[in-house]
Amino acid sequence: MDYKFNWKSPVLPRIIILAASIFLLGYFLLNDFNFTMALVMLAVTAYQVKQLIDMVDSANRNIASFLDSISFDDLSASFKTESNDPYVQRFHEELNEALARLRSNRQEKDTEYLFYKNIVMHVGIGLIIFNDKTGKIEIFNSAARKLLKVTRAETIDDLKEVNGNLVDVFLRLRTGGRELTRLKIGEDIIQLSIYAIELTLRGENMKLISIQNIQNELEEKEMEAWQNLVRVLTHEIMNSVTPISSLAGTMEDEIRNHIKNQVDKPIDQDQLADIHLSLQTISKRSENLIQFVKEFRSLTHIPKPKLQSFLVCTLLDEISMLFKKELTERSIRLKIEIDPPDLTILADRGMIEQVLINLVKNATQAFEEQSDKTITIRAYLNDKLRPVISVRDNGTGIDPEALEKIFIPFFTTKKSGSGIGLSLSRQIMRQHQGTLSVKSTVGEGTEFFMRF
Repeated sequence: MDYKFNWKSPVLPRIIILAASIFLLGYFLLNDFNFTMALVMLAVTAYQVKQLIDMVDSANRNIASFLDSISFDDLSASFKTESNDPYVQRFHEELNEALARLRSNRQEKDTEYLFYKNIVMHVGIGLIIFNDKTGKIEIFNSAARKLLKVTRAETIDDLKEVNGNLVDVFLRLRTGGRELTRLKIGEDIIQLSIYAIELTLRGENMKLISIQNIQNELEEKEMEAWQNLVRVLTHEIMNSVTPISSLAGTMEDEIRNHIKNQVDKPIDQDQLADIHLSLQTISKRSENLIQFVKEFRSLTHIPKPKLQSFLVCTLLDEISMLFKKELTERSIRLKIEIDPPDLTILADRGMIEQVLINLVKNATQAFEEQSDKTITIRAYLNDKLRPVISVRDNGTGIDPEALEKIFIPFFTTKKSGSGIGLSLSRQIMRQHQGTLSVKSTVGEGTEFFMRF
């Protein structure tokens, strides 16, 4: 507002009258000694002072009323615009416009809140927002009610009627935490994927919980995993059993014919050699089958990791020494990059070492006849400040069809491979609440990521 002195302001005559009253009060009191007129002038002076104070207080009260309206969230107030002082009139108009803008902004925010709340209430994923301190539920959308078969819940403790462990999971999870929980609700058994985010709303700590029933997806994945496993097992077992059955049948036919037709004639040297070779083959294939069963058992008996903190640099130095001879013989260059140099992880050192051995071993076998052979091991912190160890080679790469199957037990693209190394490595990483993933481009190379 551009303020200029207003000669028409009602404040000016009051100041003039107040000054005149004070002057006359002094004159009658000091010069004329007329105490009656002095008392009259004193009364007039007091009245003018009171009127001036009331005028200032009126403006202060208007400002205080405006601030109270904002403070108590009551934007229905308004100020009179009828005044002899145009500046007072304009001041009241500005206050009314400010209140109107605040009402408009509040209405827009309320509309947006209702809009987003309706989206949250009708989204397909179950969402629960509750006060982390008091447990009061702020939002409990339709999908969550339907999933948990709850019609009403005021606090998070009310959900203990559904399942006490579920509430414990809600309270325990922190930002980014994820957990799978199996529940029996009524006659149904569901597998919930629970994810938590902590946030602050109006100065209070809130927690947003998303819940999703992944039972059907898990059953489909489980069936797919079983089909892949049965397919691989059938292939491996049939490869061993078929020649055993064929050779056993052949020997049985020869011995039966000898017993039936040539009882008195001994078996000649050539026949004995054939039988001996057949028995050797059966023995060898049987040993391979026993080894296969042992490897299969190793997949189902992974020990629980014994966690300890250790420097990644010492682990990678040991891996480098372990493969030094083989890498030299194959003319492969090994690069190790660690950032920060003192990067530490909490894991079972022996199990993580086994995973790295598997990955580096696979990398050494990824090259064809090429001059530049390089394996790079990187250890670093990702965007979420979580440790990552990657093993990259610049070999031939893996074609997309095989890439989808490399973590399936006993699947291998190598003639001498057992097909359990990568599957075992992924299970070890899962035991550490981590992941093992891969990306590969044919002709450029492959990179595995161990994310902790």
